[in-house]
Amino acid sequence: MTWVAGIGFAAPWLLLGLLALPIIWILLRAVPPAPKRQIFPAVTLLLGLSDQDSQSDRTPWWLLLLRLTALAAAIIGFAGPVLNPARDAGGSGPLLVALDASWAGASAWPQTQDQITARLEEAGHGNRPVAVLRLSAPTPLQFQAASTWQQQVPGLLPLPWQPGSDQIQRTLAHLEASTEGFDTLWFSDGLAYEGQIALTDALTARGEVTVITSGLPVLGLLPPGLSDGAMDITMLRNPQHLPDAAAKTYQLQAKGRDPGGTPRVLAQAPITFAPDALEANLRLALPAELRARIERFEIAGQTSAGTVALSDDTLRRREVALIAAGADDEGLALLSPLHYLRQALIPSADLLEGALTDILPANPDVIVLADVARLAPQAEEALATWVEEGGLLLRFAGPRLAASDTARDSEELLMPVRLRIGGRSIGGAMSWGEPKTLAPFAQGSPFHGLTIPAEVSVSSQVMAQPDPSLASRVIAALEDGTPLVTRKALGRGQVVLFHVTANAEWSSLPLSGLFVRMLERLAVSSAVKTPDAQSLEGTSWQPVAVLDGFGRRMDAATLPGVPGADLVTSATGPALHPGLYQSEGRSLARNTLRPTDVLTAASWDGSVAQSGYDRTAERDLTGLMLGAALVLLSLDVLATLLVSGLLRRPQTIAMIAALGFCLALAAPHSGWAQPLAPDEQPQLDHIDRAAELTLAHVLTGEAAVDRIALAGLTGLTDTLFFRTSVEPAPPVGIDLERDDLAFFPLLYWPVTTSQPLPSAAAYARLNTYLRSGGMILFDTRDADLDANGASSPAARRLQQLALPLDIPPLEPLPRDHVLTRAFYLLQDFPGRHPRGALWVEAAPPDAEQVEGIPFRDLNDGVTPVVIGGNDWAAAWAVDANGRPLLPVGRGFSGERQRELALRFGVNLVMHVLTGNYKSDQVHVPALLERLGQ
Repeated sequence: MTWVAGIGFAAPWLLLGLLALPIIWILLRAVPPAPKRQIFPAVTLLLGLSDQDSQSDRTPWWLLLLRLTALAAAIIGFAGPVLNPARDAGGSGPLLVALDASWAGASAWPQTQDQITARLEEAGHGNRPVAVLRLSAPTPLQFQAASTWQQQVPGLLPLPWQPGSDQIQRTLAHLEASTEGFDTLWFSDGLAYEGQIALTDALTARGEVTVITSGLPVLGLLPPGLSDGAMDITMLRNPQHLPDAAAKTYQLQAKGRDPGGTPRVLAQAPITFAPDALEANLRLALPAELRARIERFEIAGQTSAGTVALSDDTLRRREVALIAAGADDEGLALLSPLHYLRQALIPSADLLEGALTDILPANPDVIVLADVARLAPQAEEALATWVEEGGLLLRFAGPRLAASDTARDSEELLMPVRLRIGGRSIGGAMSWGEPKTLAPFAQGSPFHGLTIPAEVSVSSQVMAQPDPSLASRVIAALEDGTPLVTRKALGRGQVVLFHVTANAEWSSLPLSGLFVRMLERLAVSSAVKTPDAQSLEGTSWQPVAVLDGFGRRMDAATLPGVPGADLVTSATGPALHPGLYQSEGRSLARNTLRPTDVLTAASWDGSVAQSGYDRTAERDLTGLMLGAALVLLSLDVLATLLVSGLLRRPQTIAMIAALGFCLALAAPHSGWAQPLAPDEQPQLDHIDRAAELTLAHVLTGEAAVDRIALAGLTGLTDTLFFRTSVEPAPPVGIDLERDDLAFFPLLYWPVTTSQPLPSAAAYARLNTYLRSGGMILFDTRDADLDANGASSPAARRLQQLALPLDIPPLEPLPRDHVLTRAFYLLQDFPGRHPRGALWVEAAPPDAEQVEGIPFRDLNDGVTPVVIGGNDWAAAWAVDANGRPLLPVGRGFSGERQRELALRFGVNLVMHVLTGNYKSDQVHVPALLERLGQ
């Protein structure tokens, strides 16, 4: 490539054509323009006369200049001009491009990608084979053409962890497997990490190493803490240059959902670094209700997982209501049933005390009944409803419970097990044995892994009645197998019974630290600090949501569970993503940075060359110059017509206008209407919705899922319009908390693991909607997992979402169901996944099949719910031009699968609109026979 005035040319010899421009000027100047014909009747008087001096006209100079400029632009364009051409760096042989590709470089990642592209262009001009290696996710080296890697640069993204010891060991193994030498361009994120020096030595042994850094400061946010009702937030920085160490102020934002479920910035405050300071602190005091809504803290303007700190139970003090059978005696404080509970819970929970009827309206997280045997019927019913809606009822035994007839004859709603008459006294004056100690906690117990102090013993307890379900409800037992703590689920909540007193009268358990840890495991209290590895030993935590390298929340999908101790001790990596984890009702955030982490700048020895982001990406000017030449030639045509007088003719003007119109239609447009995002959809009033049939989908809060759902219903709406007599209005997304459901015959509900549970009022509207003839299509979009026999997080979330709904018994779709023939004859109902199960309302027990008729005699109702996981919206989805938005299957079979998905959608809408009309038609002969006609 040849450089001229900072511009490179791939074919510089073509520039010699510019030397011919003066000759072309002279030739064009000598050639007269086309003569202009003008009708003038008086010219007949001049016939027969001769002109002794004749002089031809010349082409105007400005027209010549226009033509020569167009020709020059074409010559330069064919010469292959390149702006900011990559110059040969002087190297030769293979080149390794190594990337830290961690969260520390995410904020400058667009600039990093530009630099990688520029360096690959340099290597391409030097015909150097290139291998690209992400140190945070190393793979074997593959040396290929630089142009091949250039196509993959957009897919090279940072990961939410730094290269760890495991990644470095795998990288060293890959380097040893390569037998040839190579130079290295190392794009460092600016932070030091374990194994960096050993990796540097291994690379310098293969060839020259050049480290490239952005020079931008690296910022990090430590996990927030809670003390004295206020949050302590620490921010770190690692300046790359001295000017970056000056005083600097950033905006810290606390984000969460408002009462309506809309993500918002709930609070923000400035956090300032002092000059030369590497750490800035902020103490943020917020009301408890607002603090409980915070989901994440982040630094405004930064896009990195390191500048995001997720919130968990450590910031949310749970409200615990304490209720005892009788009033406390001030003189016997240590014998009070609530004394030890207060001491265990007051550091980490907000305590409420009073009558049960006064406490229930406050909707606490936990209600503790200490030796309460009986409740008033009205209070018991209200308490049961509270538990079914997700509350935790914690009961303790005592003399009153032991002497009562509670749960003697049969199991009661608010007791996990049946109880024997009287209690059990161990080691007393009238007993034959010693006080019993606790048995090790079993694998499935929430207390598994807790260390049992030797001094904890039990002298008295209430006994559980043997029952087939007793073993599954015991979560703690004595050394002789006697149940000590039992639990059962009730609706979305649970009831837990300690078979001993809450004070030290029957056991020494309340005197030990084990008592506090057991309450934490039951999610009775909130940990005021991150639990240590010992307290989490033996537990398993399932990821709910994880962060990518840019700090964006991602669905945990099928990521496996993580041992509790690893959440605290292990570094983040492929086996431990930063994110939010849950176990036994508790939430624990594992952030990118741990409380003890520091940001240390990477240091390099003298054998390593260092460079900054000093490369500018090439820009090919060929298209620009050729386009300019075409535009100038078009102007030349118009100017020629103008000079010759032809432009004034109506026919010529009409032809030019038509040509311009055709070019305008053929030109690409960037302003086609795009599907509206869920939060941008216009709000239709009730009159508009009632006047048209409208399909709707439930807003999940995940923008990508909601966009696909809207595009899918758009495709189904178009199909209905062109194939049936149904003419629906454009589909809409609805908010279950605010929108009226009566206007939509069909709701498409894509299930995601992160969508919040609707409120009680929303569930009431949903149940009314289902009873009124509406239909909900639940789509878990996980049929690929279901086919393998796995239970996906979406399926488990569906169980939680559907639990409060009034859903009839369901069955797999029978072959004679009306959905198989409502409009099309179908036996398969694929979506983007081909063969997931489909569940509908079960047929009535008395549904019989009449002889000679292929279908059973079913009622006229519409199944209120249809449940599946085939991801139908993805198969229905179309773009603004009506083209399929997402791929389905492969080749012709994939298009056939998409067609069947659309036919299923048509059948579904027809079933909603006509009920079991198709079943009624085949019964006509039998009806006529019964009427005697």
